[in-house]
Amino acid sequence: MVVYLLDYGAGNVRSLVNAVKKIGHDIKPITCVEDFDKASKIIFPGVGAFGPAMESLRKKGFVEPLKKYIASGKPFMGICVGMQSLCLGSEENPGVEGLSIIPATVKRFNDKTKTVPHMGWNGAHLEKEQSQDKSSLSSIQLINHRGEESTFYYFVHSYAIPYSEDIKDWVLSTTTYKDEKYVSSIQKGNIFATQFHPEKSGYAGLMILKAFLDFGEENKEVSSNVVAPLSTPCRDRLTRRIIACLDVRTNDQGDLVVTKGDQYDVREKKDGNNVRNLGKPVDLAKRYYEEGADEITFLNITSFRDCPLRDLPMIEVLKRASESIFVPLTIGGGIRDLTDPDGVFHPALEVAGEYFRSGADKVSIGSDAVYATEQFIARGNKPSGETAIEQISKVYGAQAVVISVDPRRVYVNSPEDAPNHHVLPTKYPGPNGENYCWYQCTVKGGREGRDVDVYQLVTSCEAMGAGEILCNCMDKDGTNSGFDLELIEDVKKAVTIPVIASSGAGKPEHFTEVFEATNVEAALAAGIFHRREVPIVSVKEHLFDTNVPVRPVEKEITQTTN
Repeated sequence: MVVYLLDYGAGNVRSLVNAVKKIGHDIKPITCVEDFDKASKIIFPGVGAFGPAMESLRKKGFVEPLKKYIASGKPFMGICVGMQSLCLGSEENPGVEGLSIIPATVKRFNDKTKTVPHMGWNGAHLEKEQSQDKSSLSSIQLINHRGEESTFYYFVHSYAIPYSEDIKDWVLSTTTYKDEKYVSSIQKGNIFATQFHPEKSGYAGLMILKAFLDFGEENKEVSSNVVAPLSTPCRDRLTRRIIACLDVRTNDQGDLVVTKGDQYDVREKKDGNNVRNLGKPVDLAKRYYEEGADEITFLNITSFRDCPLRDLPMIEVLKRASESIFVPLTIGGGIRDLTDPDGVFHPALEVAGEYFRSGADKVSIGSDAVYATEQFIARGNKPSGETAIEQISKVYGAQAVVISVDPRRVYVNSPEDAPNHHVLPTKYPGPNGENYCWYQCTVKGGREGRDVDVYQLVTSCEAMGAGEILCNCMDKDGTNSGFDLELIEDVKKAVTIPVIASSGAGKPEHFTEVFEATNVEAALAAGIFHRREVPIVSVKEHLFDTNVPVRPVEKEITQTTN
């Protein structure tokens, strides 16, 4: 059987290709109309907006061949936008017609009652029994191989198909996010599709892909257990995410190593001539994946800022990491307009695109977000459409753009002492007894402060299209004294997009504390994970014991899926 990939040209499809290869199958890209007739199975993945996806299909002349292929009865799998494209249309891009196979319209989540995008690991509740007809795709146990209460999948989307009795015969599973129940997978005849990303859902996701790919092949066993829906109602099972971060640079020997960020002394104290080496980035990232990290973030720092785009070392790191790591990967540092040493200019959108094609799911923007905010405020809080945030978000979706905030406290005696800034009362007085502070944004790895506060930054970036905030704190970083709860709580209240807490974690209790005190969606750490001072599994065990919802560590994750 020949498996084909229908890539409309946006986002990270490398991880899907690598997942298919890991399972033991080959996959080819559809490059022309004739490929539809050659395909035995087609997988249509997608991230980004509904409109650009459909417009790309129409521009390539793929709409009618795809509909003909699906009507032929051959197996088809859609992922995320690939599933949404089966509908009549989407509120995301009114007036753009979908494939009109499912009689439903994709709707936006209510961001008045919850953060949007819906981002993270959630469950899938079976809505119908799966058939015992071995010749039908519906005979395969496509989801919840570990049982409904123990299986989680990675979701990242702002739009979804609402559950309705009118499409009941299409719905395989539903998921609840706060107050909204929506369709998380569909299966009817030869069609199977998921709103979540199997290629980013660890072992559970690989098992779904394996079941679909093995169906109909000789000497390939697929799970055919008939699983009835649980009697318990569908409920929100969104977990808190634990993210491992790696600061990557080259050492004096030219090797890529994981160390601390460039605002710190990266030299060994015992030998000031050597860059501190906490491990090789790909090997360390793989270890985190196997230990249960829900996401992994790479930050490329000072040592290769002036490399040509085609030679950026992190591109190779991402390519290699995505071969064996099947959770979301974020790349930060250097996502900006770039001019090669030979004078060739590359806009930030092109730089981001290269990272996405190399295996990144998100890009993290730091200093450029501060500059963009300054311009946004100068324009009277109006977007220009020209910033990296806006351009990347438009093409790849808000969920692909993370804003990394690097602030430091500035103490004042009263709010009147900083009339142009968002001033907070603090329980921790300043060096001269000050009871108020504001958080100054910094650039250039924390070496330069700007006249912009964190509240201005996060609200401006959300307005420009960012989908997530990574909230660092320079005063807390490396202290192991816990997260800056005052800062994080204020940021969480300021935006309606997900927030990641960062800086200061030193023990498992700090993670419980930040989740309970601020209700953030995720928490990130670096050094304590690198040095094994606090293993990821210990953090998850403590969170579980304190009733904070977390994704279980998948022991089978290191086993072959062949």
